[in-house]
Amino acid sequence: MSDPKKINLALQGGGAHGAFTWGVLDWFLEDSRFELDGITGTSAGAMNAVVLASGLEAGGEEGARATLEAFWREVSAEARTSPIQRSPLDVLLGHWSLDYSPSYLYFDVLSRFASPYEFNPLNFNPLRDIVERTVDFEKVHCCSGLKLFIAATNVFTGKIRVFSEKEVTLDAVMASACLPQLYQAVEIDGEPYWDGGFMGNPPLYPLFYETETSDVVLIQINPIERREVPRTAREIVNRLNEITFNSTLLRELRAIDFVTRLIEEGKLDRKEYTKVHLHRIAAEELKPLQASSKLNAEWDFLTHLRDVGRQTAKDWLDRHFDDIGERSTIDLRKEFA
Repeated sequence: MSDPKKINLALQGGGAHGAFTWGVLDWFLEDSRFELDGITGTSAGAMNAVVLASGLEAGGEEGARATLEAFWREVSAEARTSPIQRSPLDVLLGHWSLDYSPSYLYFDVLSRFASPYEFNPLNFNPLRDIVERTVDFEKVHCCSGLKLFIAATNVFTGKIRVFSEKEVTLDAVMASACLPQLYQAVEIDGEPYWDGGFMGNPPLYPLFYETETSDVVLIQINPIERREVPRTAREIVNRLNEITFNSTLLRELRAIDFVTRLIEEGKLDRKEYTKVHLHRIAAEELKPLQASSKLNAEWDFLTHLRDVGRQTAKDWLDRHFDDIGERSTIDLRKEFA
């Protein structure tokens, strides 16, 4: 049997839609043809990353799979006590969204006129307790076989900060997933941080500088392109959020394309610059879902997303396994034409 192929993973954020990424990770961990070198993640992607790292150090691939499932089970169990639930109409219509939920609509309006410092003065965040219970950060720090990077946005400077090695703490993970409409900024070393998605969803550059692997697989759960004009106020806000949270990723992809062209034209030394093989597993089946479904943590929904992620990863690998280590499977020039 040939040696496993080394890959890096880049995990986007997206609330409950991160369960799709769980499914992709589950398939990669089950497939013995791969070895993970580095992972970069933001928000839900950061949570998936640290949960995987903790489980991997504790019990190998099977330990990582079990820890990921335990994490998402805890998320779902905690969500059962939330006042924000699908309405009977959503359930009757077969929608995974919360668009007809009175509690969701109330909170949506409230968050536009009041800050979390007002409606959540005690800064209650059940996700913090779940991450603390599920993740052994000492094992994360000892996970020498896997390089881990998670991103947050510095509120003071507007710049990205990438946490790695022993900087990856509970506070760093919560900072990476801190949506300012919902939670108070997370303070680290005297600096406040918000969700990393504003400046890197996820950042790719740490994988180029800190790993020896040229293949990067982007797990993309926020669509770049939609071929319809948003018309309602909610649709407009949701599309603006998608554009905002993809903007830094697009800039990095443009930079990768630019450097790749220079390498291919012989204008940059291949010994000093790495030609990146970029790949993408996109959550196309999630496109029809409304943004409110990112707050739906029902177990049936999460396992549905997991199963979609597993199948999508399997189908992608069936098509592109031989490309890994040889070439990119994203045509960046076509994307930016």
